[in-house]
Formats: sequence, C-alpha cells, structure tokens
Amino acid sequence: MEHVKPSEVTASKSKLARTFAKVFHVRALSGIAPDNGLKNVKVDANPNDEESTGKSSVNKEDEELQKIMATEALLAKIFANISAVKASYAQLQYAQSPYDPDGIQVADRLLISDLKTLSKLKQCFLKKEFDPSPERAILEAESKELLNVIKTYEIMRKKLEPQVRLKESEIIFLREKLEEANNQNRSIEKRLSKSGSLSVLDDLHVSGLSPSHLIAVLRHTVRSIRSFVKLIVNEMRSSGWDIDAAVNAIEQNVVYLKEDHKCFAIESFVCREMFDSFNLPNFSLPNESLPDRNKQQVFFGSFNELKSVKAKEFLAGNPRSPFAKFCRVKYLRLVHTKMEASFFGNLSQRNLLNAGEFPDTNFFTLFADMAKRVWLLHCLAFSFEPQASIFQVGKGCRFSDVYMESVNDEMAEESEPQVAFTVVPGFRIGKTFIQCQVYLSQHQTKVKKFTSSKKRL
Repeated sequence: MEHVKPSEVTASKSKLARTFAKVFHVRALSGIAPDNGLKNVKVDANPNDEESTGKSSVNKEDEELQKIMATEALLAKIFANISAVKASYAQLQYAQSPYDPDGIQVADRLLISDLKTLSKLKQCFLKKEFDPSPERAILEAESKELLNVIKTYEIMRKKLEPQVRLKESEIIFLREKLEEANNQNRSIEKRLSKSGSLSVLDDLHVSGLSPSHLIAVLRHTVRSIRSFVKLIVNEMRSSGWDIDAAVNAIEQNVVYLKEDHKCFAIESFVCREMFDSFNLPNFSLPNESLPDRNKQQVFFGSFNELKSVKAKEFLAGNPRSPFAKFCRVKYLRLVHTKMEASFFGNLSQRNLLNAGEFPDTNFFTLFADMAKRVWLLHCLAFSFEPQASIFQVGKGCRFSDVYMESVNDEMAEESEPQVAFTVVPGFRIGKTFIQCQVYLSQHQTKVKKFTSSKKRL
C-alpha cells in the first residue's frame, strides 16, 4: 500500500489558500471599474472607440481567467479522485488481512467507482467540458482530497494497531524472561556467596593444608572482587563518568579486543589496592603487633574465626579487631574522596569510618564482603609453612601458561602474545605456582623477564 505523506496534507492546505486568493482576485477583476479610472482618458480620443476597446480587453482577460480556473478545478477533481483511489486501495488491503469477504467487496466497489470517475474526468478534459462554477468546484475537490487523506491514515492506524499490540505482548514476555533470568542469577550468586564453597576447609587442621585449599579460597575471593568491580562500573555509568578516561588512567596504551574487556583494568586496580602489602604479616596495619611464636596457629585461628561469619555482623561485634582496621584502611585507599562524592553526593561513608563506625549501605556491605575474602586469603597464606607468597608479572612480559592464565583466551592462541597488565596476582607455595590472571595484547613494545614472588603489590 502506498503511504500518504503528511506533506501532502500541508500541500493541500496551501493549495486551498491559493484557491481562495485566486477566487477573490477573479471577482475583483470581473467587477465594475471605479469612476476614477476614467481620469486617464484623453480628451481628443473617440469615446465610443475607447469604450469598445476597453470592454473587449476586459472580456478577454475574464475569458482567460475563467479558462485557468476551470482547468484548475478539473485538476483539483483529479487529485481528489486519486486520493480517493488510494483510500479505497488501502481499505481493500486492510480487508485482506485478516480476510474479510464483505469488506473486500465493499472496498472493491469503491475502487471501481473511483476509477470510473477518474475515467470520466479524463473524457471531460478531452472534450473540454469544464465546471461552470470553478471556484466552488475547487473548494469541494480539495475538501474531498483532505477527507480521503484522513481516511487513508485511519486505515493505516487500524492496520498498525494489531502489530503494536503484538509488540507490546512480546515486550511483556521478554520482560518476564529477563526477570526470571535475573532471579536465577541472584539465586546462583547467593549460593556462591555462602560458605558452602569453603566446606572443604571444615574440620581442617593446619597440618593438613594443601595448595588446593588456597585455590578454593582464591576463587571465592576473585568472585567477590568481580562483584564489587561490577558495582563500581555501574556507579560510574550512573554518575556520568568517562569510562575510557578512567581505564586509560589505570592502564595506558592498551588495545582492548572488546569493549567489555575494559572492566579488567578496573579489576586490576582493585586487586592492586586490596592485595598491597599482602606478603607482610601485618598486611597494611603497621601498628598491629603479632606474637613471636605460633604465628602459623594464630593466622589459622583468625581464618577459622571469620570464615563462617558475615562481614557486616563481624564488624558490628568487633569494631576494633584487626579485620575492622583492615577494612577502614583499604576502603579509604581504594575509594577516593572524589569517587565517593561523585557516586553518593557526599562523604558520609568515609566520615563514619574515620569516626570508628561502619556504614550501613549496599556499597560498603559489598566492599566488606570482598575485604573479608582477601583477609581470609591472607590468613590462610600465612598458615602455610613456608608461607604462601604473592607475585605478578610486568607489562610486556611474554605469556607463559606455566605461571599465567589469560582472561582473554583468544589472544593466548596468537604467536608470542605479551602481557598488557596483571589482573589478579598469582601465588607460590614452596615449589607450587598458582597462576596469575593477565590481560594479553599484541601491542607491547617492551619485553620484561618473568619475576616471581617477593615483590610487593
């Protein structure tokens, strides 16, 4: 079906205005000339000749104008009839889907009638049979044209209504599916966040520790870190941050294979701050003293004390504990004042922490859960003999699947891929290495040798 453009309605209105102007102009020309029109007549001229000449000239002008008006009236009728054909054809198409035999017959009769009228107008033009009242004919024709355009739009609206209802039902269905998927994800996240994944450490003695236990806690920690990173990215977007500028400030001159990979740079930043001083027994707490003996038992006891307790509950009951101090130090280092003010419009959370209290917000709760996992990992690392140590690899280092795991696996298949940055640090327990997670890139110019272990993050 040929669609009627809104511009056609505007054009018709403009045509209607021009018609009125022409009608009034014709009537003005065909009226009686004013008396002062005789002032320019010469005295020595023959009055009778001038009068006949003037009448002849006026008559010719009137005839020409009448012909123009008659032709325009015929054209107006033709355009009005064409718009009627469009409306009838639109009605015929509408009656075909869904199939309506009565509606098809009615539309078919209207279409045939409009085509016959168009044929008659053609004959009137060939035989020069024009309407005796062109002004009125023009107005009627343009009025009919506008009505036919409106009729066509009404038919189009009726035809689109079922499609709109179908799209609305699809939207409702997809929203339900999305909500169902979100509920499933939340359920999975809840199961993962519970201590059940650390059940391998239940009833475990310090003498029975093995690298598999550290790996289990590390995986749990990485999941918690990535949940917090996801929250930070969402807050950045909600606050109108320039994500590209933020990522480039963390890791410069890195070519990301996908847009989503930029979150690995933010994860790298969070890991650097949270794991800084991991290899030191006091772990960012310079004034925290440790006993000279049985340090292994002390760390393993701290691990068991916090392992099965929610971070929020532990902080409420032990606001002066080493873990509470750790949360304060790491939050103030990780969450910059500008970041907190941008996210929440104030600095109330860090003010509470500086006052020795803990914020009751979703943001801090998720941070505290992440801090708990990192703290548990530190306690468990110092429960080994010798203690587990942390390592990372530098930018430009050649990829080695012995010490590294790629977070962008597609690059690991390239020839001699190089490290853009370390995302999650690795661990060494005696001669056993737990791979660090790295982001690989082809665009590295400086190659560094792999170095392990005692390097502070």
